[in-house]
Amino acid sequence: MSDSNSLPLSIPRDTSFDSTLALKREGYDFIRNRCQQMNSDLFETRLLMKPTICILGHEAAKMFYDENKFQRGGAAPTRLKKTLFGQQGVQGLDGEEHRHRKAMFMNLMTKDSLDELVQITHSYWRAAINDWHLSDSPVMLKEAVAELLTQSICHWAGVPLDDDKVKQRSHQFIHMIEGASKVGFRHWQGRHARRLTERWCRNLIHQTRTNQITAEPEKALYKIAMHQQLDTSLLSEQVAAVELLNVLRPTVAITYYVVLTALALHQFPHETERLDSHMARHRFVQEVRRFYPFFPAAVAEVKQTFEWQGYTFPQGRRVMLDLYGTNHDHRLWQNPEQFWPDRFLSNNSDEFSLIPQGGGDYWQHHRCAGEWLTLAMMELALKVLTQEIQYEVNSQNLFVPHNKMPTLPESGFKLYKVRQVSTVS
Repeated sequence: MSDSNSLPLSIPRDTSFDSTLALKREGYDFIRNRCQQMNSDLFETRLLMKPTICILGHEAAKMFYDENKFQRGGAAPTRLKKTLFGQQGVQGLDGEEHRHRKAMFMNLMTKDSLDELVQITHSYWRAAINDWHLSDSPVMLKEAVAELLTQSICHWAGVPLDDDKVKQRSHQFIHMIEGASKVGFRHWQGRHARRLTERWCRNLIHQTRTNQITAEPEKALYKIAMHQQLDTSLLSEQVAAVELLNVLRPTVAITYYVVLTALALHQFPHETERLDSHMARHRFVQEVRRFYPFFPAAVAEVKQTFEWQGYTFPQGRRVMLDLYGTNHDHRLWQNPEQFWPDRFLSNNSDEFSLIPQGGGDYWQHHRCAGEWLTLAMMELALKVLTQEIQYEVNSQNLFVPHNKMPTLPESGFKLYKVRQVSTVS
């Protein structure tokens, strides 16, 4: 922080009139590239014609998750709300209202509940593997995992899902996830998928409240449908539908991490031989989350004007925290461009350094409530891929573009000659 008698420093500026096209072109590297060019942890630019301060690093993350300085309401661009997040969901709340709504999600993430989800998901993995084993066709891992995760999370959440609707729903979830960063047809496809899935979930909420379907009280569908707000009223059916999707859609998004886990096994085969324990698998998936791109940035808005390290952040200014860049910050990570799971042996990372799904405290801040779920599902996938099947990775385009968000290998990652080798429990 600057001396009280000194003048505020000027935030370095990107000279472009608007950097939206540059963000689309550079993707995950946009913020980090400019921070390196300007030798700064922050700079100011315009994105979608709106002044935006971009920040990177551990200290910036600590500042970003100070709820006295920032608010989420109104910060996310409309295109994200219309595809990825929905409107009036937990991501856009602040203060006590946010903590109360967040507690609803956190209370779903008990150890017993996560163990149940892992068991359910394992059963769907085994069913899928049996189909793959009997087929001579290559397995498009992205599509296959999206379908089995759609089945798993709906089963776990108490959401009825007919077998003939699995592919449709999994495609809708993927369209929502990918449509947020797209333009033209792909973006409108994401918006259309959001409308259809919200209508589906509204009906489920209504049917639960009117006893037209029997929802088990411990399941997510029932708990969200019957959740009481601070004033003890129920959520509107529309908001409850958004929050139900905030359980379903992010779980299907783990598809991208599962594919990246398979890619890491292929790209770094020497690490495969060391996955002989739960902790080794945990370190491996943590490194997958650090090393590969997932969420590019988190967005908030300055609540009231403040100074940080001599720079003035004016009230109402949009701020973007670079998640991928922070996970590759050389000040936090030794040889950050090296895939090295053993870096987690020392366990020196904290809630503001390893932030692929946001930073801060789970209960108080906007760190993803499903991060534990993500880790559990990735570790299960890693165990399946290394212990329960054998497969070949034939010639295909495994390039991971940084200007597609979220990103995956261009081929979607195809598995050939899949064979079941174990039924380890």
